[in-house]
Amino acid sequence: MLYLCICICEIIFAILSYFYLKTYQLDGYKVKVFLKDVFNFSLSFGTKNKLKFTKRLIRLIVLLFILSTALFSLNMIFVYNAFVRTLNGFVIILICPLVIALCHYLLLPIENLICLYYVKKAKRKLAKLDVVKIGITGSYGKTSTKNILCHILEKEYKVCPSPKNYNTKMGIVKTILEKLDDHDILIAEMGARQKGDIKEICDIVKPDHAILTTIGAQHLETFKNMATIENTKYELIDSLSKDGYAVFNGDSKFTKKLYDRSLHENKFLTNVENSFAYSENVEVDSNGCKFTLVIDGKRLQLQTRLLGECNIDNIVSACALAYLLGISLDDIKSAVRTIEPVKNRLELIKNNFCTVLDDSYNSNIVGFRQALDVLSKFKGIKIVITPGIVELGASQSQVNFEIGTLIADSADYLIIMNDVNKNYILSGAISHNMKRDHIFFASSRKMQKEILQRIMVKDCVILFENDLPDNYK
Repeated sequence: MLYLCICICEIIFAILSYFYLKTYQLDGYKVKVFLKDVFNFSLSFGTKNKLKFTKRLIRLIVLLFILSTALFSLNMIFVYNAFVRTLNGFVIILICPLVIALCHYLLLPIENLICLYYVKKAKRKLAKLDVVKIGITGSYGKTSTKNILCHILEKEYKVCPSPKNYNTKMGIVKTILEKLDDHDILIAEMGARQKGDIKEICDIVKPDHAILTTIGAQHLETFKNMATIENTKYELIDSLSKDGYAVFNGDSKFTKKLYDRSLHENKFLTNVENSFAYSENVEVDSNGCKFTLVIDGKRLQLQTRLLGECNIDNIVSACALAYLLGISLDDIKSAVRTIEPVKNRLELIKNNFCTVLDDSYNSNIVGFRQALDVLSKFKGIKIVITPGIVELGASQSQVNFEIGTLIADSADYLIIMNDVNKNYILSGAISHNMKRDHIFFASSRKMQKEILQRIMVKDCVILFENDLPDNYK
């Protein structure tokens, strides 16, 4: 009977811990962020993000099982009063997040040693290879710029880019150890959520060249202010050797500010008139973009299937570094013409009934505006599906209110997928005269599908803008 009671308690504990562990993993194994999400009841109950049984998580699960079994066993063995025993069992189940946090801290020295081992292994491998290393960072446009640059450089070199959005320290380490081989160039996309994150990656990669994309108010909950974001992104430039090329996207006022501040010998400004590289005569429609690239005083007519003026900025910055690395203008032209849209990043999907603009990987106001601008180029009924934007700190209400106004100016229908932002977006949309009965709330993808089926008409255009992880509801 005793073992049966312990097993029942463990099963209940395991079911509940699944959702806590998924939240912990989505929070990047950051226990303070995890506990904050638990306190706010922002747990991962959905099915979009599944629990990934990494070696690190398996180690934590084993320790969690040992500790929880010990707690339930001690309660059953040493507490004789049935009511108190039951009460203690419920308490143990309720403190599951605290037990996970305890496991985190108990395993932290081991995890740090494992991390250090792989970092040193990646450094040793890099030191043996004759490879040019390029770092790309910024708040927005990192992945797109990385993919564009890789496509252009492949005209001349064998290139190893960090896959997908592997932009953390260990993601870059994994890229070096598992992907990098006899390549000529390594392109490392570098993300950051707090000061020092870029420097940690640069200490491993030791980049030769760099691109700073658009910098803006992203992850303000952890960065706290724009000055910290700017200084963190500038860690990449600080890590360059004296003869390395540093390309700055001057269309971003914060990136331009860093260009002006920089004393780096080989710095190049882009996307500003009369800078090293910029665009002229831009034509944007639902099929892509045409523009004149002015680079180092030379003019080149370019055409791309990529949508939105933000992608022109990314193309210009990538072309600038590719040109500096020896890619000819003819190769640049042919490469830009054949760039494939990145999946889930303003990706155009057409069928016989409707057109879909999939921008579900975007999560910033700059990209949001660009996506709505692209949406405005299409004819027909326009529908926007979005949860808004999170992790904006004190400016979250203001930004999501603005998003609502922009949607009202560009679309006919709106489906809001996030309880956190829904009132802000709703208020913004109504303030710009969107009809209230054209605004819907969907708490699940099933509900979203049902609403869509009611409002869709032939030749409509649907924009999926941003897609949050399960712990934002």
